[in-house]
Amino acid sequence: MPKTQVGIIGAGPAGLVLAHLLAQQGIESVVIEKHSRDYIEHRVRAGLLEHRTVELLDRHGLGERMLREGAVHRGTEFRTNGERYRLPYSDLYGGRRMLVYPQQELVADLVRLRLDAGAPIVFEAADVMPLDIEGPQPRIRYTVDGQAEELDCDIIAGCDGFHGVSRDAVPPGALNFYDQHLPFGWLGILAAVGPSTSEIIYALHDRGFAGHMLRTDTVSRFYLQCAPEDDPNDWADDVIWDELQRRLATPGWTLSEGPIIEKTVAELRSFVTEPMQYGRLFLAGDAAHIAPPTGAKGMNLAIADVEVLAGALGDWYLTGDDVGLQSYSDTCLRRVWRVQEFSTWMSWMLHRPPDDMPGAAFHRKMQEARLEYVCTSTAAGTSFAENYVGIEWPAIEAGKE
Repeated sequence: MPKTQVGIIGAGPAGLVLAHLLAQQGIESVVIEKHSRDYIEHRVRAGLLEHRTVELLDRHGLGERMLREGAVHRGTEFRTNGERYRLPYSDLYGGRRMLVYPQQELVADLVRLRLDAGAPIVFEAADVMPLDIEGPQPRIRYTVDGQAEELDCDIIAGCDGFHGVSRDAVPPGALNFYDQHLPFGWLGILAAVGPSTSEIIYALHDRGFAGHMLRTDTVSRFYLQCAPEDDPNDWADDVIWDELQRRLATPGWTLSEGPIIEKTVAELRSFVTEPMQYGRLFLAGDAAHIAPPTGAKGMNLAIADVEVLAGALGDWYLTGDDVGLQSYSDTCLRRVWRVQEFSTWMSWMLHRPPDDMPGAAFHRKMQEARLEYVCTSTAAGTSFAENYVGIEWPAIEAGKE
């Protein structure tokens, strides 16, 4: 039976970054992915990278194309009642900046670098299942081209997303789940048109939230608040552009329109698994937690998880010290809950509450006051900047002591 030190389920950013960080410490791994290489390299996902994420990738030699082609951002724009407020988060938070680089492009870079190094990725693996995770020799069972395979491991890293198999491999009752459904949905629009802005726009409007994100010079991402149960096919293209024009409108600014190439609806939801480990199985990224997308934290949080896990595994293999592995969950969850609080707060600040929500009219007035405070107070703006760009570990550690 084939054997490796760390079996990694999932070839998204979490699994691939973990594989690279382990390889640089001389730790072997095999990445097992249910989709094809072409699929994961073209699956459109978010693309806003925190300062610390960019630094990590660059430090480990994983960000050469990202730094060359990514767009540096130093501020974001809020809009409400036709007014524009620019929040210069880089100025407010020690010069730290964000980088726009599509997630699928980062995945393509990580796949290429791993395969060029001769390290294994198993694509199109079916019926993947972690086994014997309570014992000293866990296994991953899977099928490729109709042939059943098993991989012996010392450790299994479940990096296979919210709908993956890893979390479900833990016996019932061993994990606690914290779940919150916000009463908002996002109609996500991908359009073949260049951006009409140089920085991300978040708009609070009486008709609901609207967002203008950036992807490339020829493709833009937009979001419209909608009902979570909406069918994206019920949104006609002309209706979408009409809503975007209304909700993003400010004097002297023009929104460029173009062909819509993708429409999806996503619910705004929080989900946290505690602990993020069981036996020899360690969960990372969306397999362990998801946050409302308003704060653009998903990929950054996943990479933060595996940075902790890679360091803990390095200590264990090098010295036999398992303190880092035992504390992996507690270490990661401090950041996870900070992100959950910020992303939920930001979601409630920018989304119109349902009309049937008690106190909805009062809440809308509170939103305007909160947004004005964030945009006009240096103290409030600095707090936003710190959370948005990404709180550094020392700040979290200091709060723990």
